[in-house]
This record gives sequence, structure tokens and C-alpha cells, in this order.
Amino acid sequence: MAKLALQTIEEESRRDEGNEFLSFSLAGESYAVPLASVLEIVVPPPLTEVPRAPKAILGVASVRGRLLTVVDLRVVLGVEGESPPNKGRLLLGRGPEDELMAARVDEVDQVLRLPDDQVEQVALGLGADSTEVVRGIGRPGHSSSIVLLDLGAALSRGTR
Repeated sequence: MAKLALQTIEEESRRDEGNEFLSFSLAGESYAVPLASVLEIVVPPPLTEVPRAPKAILGVASVRGRLLTVVDLRVVLGVEGESPPNKGRLLLGRGPEDELMAARVDEVDQVLRLPDDQVEQVALGLGADSTEVVRGIGRPGHSSSIVLLDLGAALSRGTR
């Protein structure tokens, strides 16, 4: 009986915590990815451009001796403008075929806990391009909203 009660308390605790997301900004707009999909956040090291790479590939960078492909989320999402110099961060995650890759963002904001009732799943009517990367809309406040992305899908799309 005590074991069942403990299990129930743990399940309720996990449910109350909600889903954890790492929020960041691109051109002043708020986005977030599941926290579990982010392996690390790093200051961008020097990049080496790759000739004839897809437009979304900024280049490759060495992070602790590992060579990573760096994807520009601005290009993947169709966000206009240039990344601010010296302010961006790289979100390390898994791309196609479980490859360790990095996504460049303008600024990392915070970790958000969103209960299920504050997360709206993406509508199928957004179109094939959007539903591949956009997973939903988070509503952490009554007047605010944040676009929830699939980091792996974004990294994968950036390599095409």
C-alpha cells in the first residue's frame, strides 16, 4: 500500500511540474525547445564556412575537440535579419542519424515549466513546412505565447 501511495505522489509531482522547455529568442520573437533535447549551451566558437553547404548551415565549429555542424535557426524558420554579434549561443542537440549538431540562437532566456493545459498542439493546417519543426504554442502567461519547436527536426531541416 505504501509503495502504491509513493508511486501516486511521484506521478502527481511529475504532472504538476509540466513539460520543461528552454526558451530563447530570434529577432525578438520567443521560441522554446524541450529541455531534454538540449545537451548543452555554449558560446559560439569560431566557425569555418563550408563551400556549397545548404543556406541554413553557418559552418562547422570545434567544441571540446568534436567538429559540429552549426545550423542557423533564423534560416530554418524564415526569420529575417542578422544575428546580433557576440550575443548568440549554440544549443547542442541531435540531428539526422543521431549526429551531434548545434543550432545558433540570438539569446537564451530561461527554462519554462508548462503544464499540459498551457500547451496547444500545432494545427495540421499550418502546412507541411511548419508542422515538421513547430510542435505547438506555449502560453506561459495570460497574454504571452511562445512557439514550441522540435530541435531535432529543426537541425535536420537545416541540413537540406
